[in-house]
Amino acid sequence: MMGQRYRIELSEEERKRIQEIINGAATKQQIRKRGNILLLADGGAGKPMTQAEMCIRCGVSNVTIFNTLRDYCAEGLDYTLKFKRTKTTNPPIVTGEKEARIVAVACGTPPDGRSRWTVRLLTERIIELEIMEEVSRETVRTTLKKHNLSLI
Repeated sequence: MMGQRYRIELSEEERKRIQEIINGAATKQQIRKRGNILLLADGGAGKPMTQAEMCIRCGVSNVTIFNTLRDYCAEGLDYTLKFKRTKTTNPPIVTGEKEARIVAVACGTPPDGRSRWTVRLLTERIIELEIMEEVSRETVRTTLKKHNLSLI
């Protein structure tokens, strides 16, 4: 990148705080890298490094440096040096009793005129028996796979 878009000028207190965080035993690698980026980009401590130099020195991409500097300018030091957890996944749809009932149906005898269960037939039967109001074939398939059940 040509020039730095964000100019960083850390106070002496912020520099000390970053050093404490970086040198902490329980500090995650990602937070250490962000702290180092801020220290290297600090214009108050002399001429800051270019983004290309920071990439090499910190072992991160241009995007990481850009995002770190942007976060500091927009949100401040606390936000920048906080570990950001990813959003949790949705809870499973089939658990406990429902799972046991699905497996029981799959292990039972197939409908008349059929030699075996298919995922489609099982899905229809699960809805018919009101085990679940609605369920996708994929959910039924993964539930059976979880229990190492094969419909063959």
